[in-house]
Amino acid sequence: MDYSIFRVFDDSGAERESVLPNAVARDDTALMDAYSNAVVDVVDAVSPAVVHVQVKSTRGGRTGQGSGSGVVVSPDGLVLTNNHVIEGAQSIALVQSDGQRFGARLVGRDPDTDIAVLRAETTERLKFARLANSKKLRPGQIAIAIGNPLGFQSSVTAGIISAVGRSLRAENGRLIDDVVQTDAALNPGNSGGPLVNSSGHVIGINTATIMGAQGLCFAVASNTAEYVLTQILSHGRVRRGVLGIVAEHVALPQRIRHALGLTQAGAIGIRSVQSPGPAETAGLKAGDIMIALDGAAIAGVDDVARVLDAKHINQKVLATVLRAGEKLEFSIVPEERN
Repeated sequence: MDYSIFRVFDDSGAERESVLPNAVARDDTALMDAYSNAVVDVVDAVSPAVVHVQVKSTRGGRTGQGSGSGVVVSPDGLVLTNNHVIEGAQSIALVQSDGQRFGARLVGRDPDTDIAVLRAETTERLKFARLANSKKLRPGQIAIAIGNPLGFQSSVTAGIISAVGRSLRAENGRLIDDVVQTDAALNPGNSGGPLVNSSGHVIGINTATIMGAQGLCFAVASNTAEYVLTQILSHGRVRRGVLGIVAEHVALPQRIRHALGLTQAGAIGIRSVQSPGPAETAGLKAGDIMIALDGAAIAGVDDVARVLDAKHINQKVLATVLRAGEKLEFSIVPEERN
C-alpha cells in the first residue's frame, strides 16, 4: 500500500510526521466528488423552477420596492413564496433564471405561516419543483437553498438539516410551528425560495435567519406549505381551529410505542396552555404529549393543523395524550382562529 507523508503539530506544538494511506485520501476525494455532483444535479433540476419575486409596495404611506424568491410548484404557474415578501404589494413581477419576466397576481396569503401563493400571468407551461413529505426529514440530511440573496440571482448554498419541528414567531406575532432549521446560509432575498433535499424535492420555504447568529436559518416545512396552498385554492384563505396550546415535535421512545401499540415515531409535546382557551377548559396541561386528535395519529405539529380545519371549528374533538406514562383522553372544542 502506498502512503503520503504529512507534517502535523501535536498538542505541545512539536512538529511530527504523519502518514495516511493514499487509498483513504482517494476515498475522501470520491466522497466529496459524489457530494458535489449530488448538489450540482439538484441545482440543475430545481433552478428553472426558482423565480426572483420583484414587488412594488406601499407600507406606512410610502411607496417602495422589494424583492425575494419563490418556487413554481405546478406547471400552470402556481408559486409559493413568503407573505412578508409580497405584503402590501401593488404589483408583482417574476423573473426566471433565464431572464424571462412576467407579471403575477396574488391568489392568497397566510400571515400565520408566512406563506403566500401567487399565480404567474403566462400561458406557458413552467418548470416546477415537487413538494416532499417533510415529516420524513431527519437532522443531518443534506439541505440546499436556492434563491436571490442580496439581489444575486440564482445563488446556491448547501448544508444540512440541523433540526426539525422548531417553532418560529411570524411577523404578526403568531408562532409558526413545524419549522425546519438548517445551516445552509440564507440572506435577505432568499426569503420565499426553496430548501430542497438531495432528490431535488422541496422540503421547506426559506423564511428567516437570526441576525448575528451563524448557522441558524429557518424554513417553513413543505407539509405546512402544501396545506396552506390547498386551503387557499379551496377557500381563498386558511380557516383554522385552535386548541390554545404551544407545542413542539417530540420523539416517542420505542418502549412507549411498543407498550401502547403505536406505529408513529413522534408526537407533539405541549409546552404551554393558553388561559383562557379550549385546551385549558378541557383539562390539558403543559408537559402532556398528544398522540392523537379526532382519531388521527399526531406525529408532528403539522398534523394538528390538518385535523383542525374549518369543519372542526366549534365541534368536539377527542384528544389522546400521555401524562406521566398514562394514556388519557380529553374532549376539546376548538375555536376559530381570528
